[in-house]
Amino acid sequence: MTFDVVTIFPDFFRSILEHGLLKRAMASGHATIRLHDLRDYTDDRHRTVDDRPFGGGPGMVFTPEPLFRAVEALRAEAPEAALPVILLSPQGRLLTQAVAEELSHAARLVLICARYEGVDERVAEHLATDEISIGDFVLSGGELAAAVVMEAVTRLVPGVLGNEESCEQDSFAVPAGTPAEVRQGLLDCPHYTRPAEFRGWKVPEVLLSGNHQEIRQWRRRRALAKTWRRRPDLLAQVPLSKEDREWLELLRCADDEPVSHAG
Repeated sequence: MTFDVVTIFPDFFRSILEHGLLKRAMASGHATIRLHDLRDYTDDRHRTVDDRPFGGGPGMVFTPEPLFRAVEALRAEAPEAALPVILLSPQGRLLTQAVAEELSHAARLVLICARYEGVDERVAEHLATDEISIGDFVLSGGELAAAVVMEAVTRLVPGVLGNEESCEQDSFAVPAGTPAEVRQGLLDCPHYTRPAEFRGWKVPEVLLSGNHQEIRQWRRRRALAKTWRRRPDLLAQVPLSKEDREWLELLRCADDEPVSHAG
């Protein structure tokens, strides 16, 4: 997986790339992250990348010329290959686990980090192949959003996570082969580690039992319960078994009463 990040603040990413999963992925050869300063694609002595919007209004807008030059230069490196170009934008489709998985199948992605009031609309219409938002809020620029996209996508690239780490049980994870329209998944189940008792709070006995079938059932039920309480909207998109539906019915019948951790 190769990421080409187009930004006016390449130094923003230095610390992010020196720690954690992205550093490991690059060190192992599973990911390559290239930073491209948008100002290198300008042709005036002030290296101008923005201008005031036509029609008036506050703020500045990225002009199209430098962005087109930057992306076209990247496309020229492999003109025969399709190159997804993602504009990080509040107007984009929401980044979900399903979207991250979709992007993880690409060999290379270009991420455009806008600033100020955004980009000239011709960039969105004629240069970007996709627009992605990381949430219904506004940031000062696309750099943080690009970092989120790279982290979410890279951890899904085969070989990036070690044997003790797995994305298969993450929140929103879904079984392989699940149709795209139901790929949102459940929230993750609770997790515990040593000590078995802390300040009077005990780890659920089932997790200490060694009975893997009962543990799997407990985890599934806890994931369903957490999703039902915190993100019930997700349940409409999750493939549910008969046992899942019976458990959810028990939860509904219990109204707002706490669900036992031993169940």
